[in-house]
Amino acid sequence: MELHSIQTGYFKLDGGAMFGVVPKSIWSRSNPADANNLIRLCMRSLLIRNGAKLILVDTGIGTKQDAKFLSYYHLHGEDSLDRSLSKAGYQRNEITDVFQTHLHLDHCGGTTEWSDSGGTRARPSFPNARIWSNQAHWEWATQPNARERASFRKENLQPIEASGQLSFVERKGDISRDVFGQIDVLFVDGHTESQMLPLLHYKGHKILFAADLLPTVGHIALPYVMGYDTRPLLTMEERERIFRQCADEGIILFLEHDPLHECCTLQHTEKGVRVKDCFRLCEL
Repeated sequence: MELHSIQTGYFKLDGGAMFGVVPKSIWSRSNPADANNLIRLCMRSLLIRNGAKLILVDTGIGTKQDAKFLSYYHLHGEDSLDRSLSKAGYQRNEITDVFQTHLHLDHCGGTTEWSDSGGTRARPSFPNARIWSNQAHWEWATQPNARERASFRKENLQPIEASGQLSFVERKGDISRDVFGQIDVLFVDGHTESQMLPLLHYKGHKILFAADLLPTVGHIALPYVMGYDTRPLLTMEERERIFRQCADEGIILFLEHDPLHECCTLQHTEKGVRVKDCFRLCEL
């Protein structure tokens, strides 16, 4: 198996929303805010070469934004999905599978692109790939609740279904084994219905793609739950169970949104599970 960290760009979100009930005087120590209370976040995907499969986990926010949209999310930086794929030695048409942890706009926006100059018709960005979600989350996203409606954008979803490239991972309890060979999938429901977290077996390590279960290292304490989560108490239960397992088994967490740290490990302390080490994926 071959792994590449794929940086698709940076954006900003309100720090209070990212940390829920935690006071700014505490969360700003690890995630400093600007004058508008915004914190910097990245959109880091993972590229997996596993035999004949070339799998991209999440695709960032994409390039379909207008000026109004940009004013909300403050996209910045020189990184892009195509530039990072090229640096790894690949291009979009080589991707065999796009694995969507969930369908919020900052995770799946790059899965589609405008097919016309006027920005009225979208198509999948990966012409030769199966695009993976799961039945429960797809229904949740395409029939959205009022709380999440703004995060599930039609131009990100409808072209996937219309293309015939959409496939579903079968959910088997909280974990589905060997979905792509050497890759299990953990299901968590606190952030959104049936979010999927790939668990990889790589060079004698286990690596969990944390997605929005753990946005940044600064979120490791159990109560540090995002205001975006639909079921925050369930998120805390899921985090406690999974973080304990990570500390017990030395599982590495690959971080999608932390602007500084790609990976971390966890350890048990008097205050509960906390960060042990932070490092880059290429250091494994």
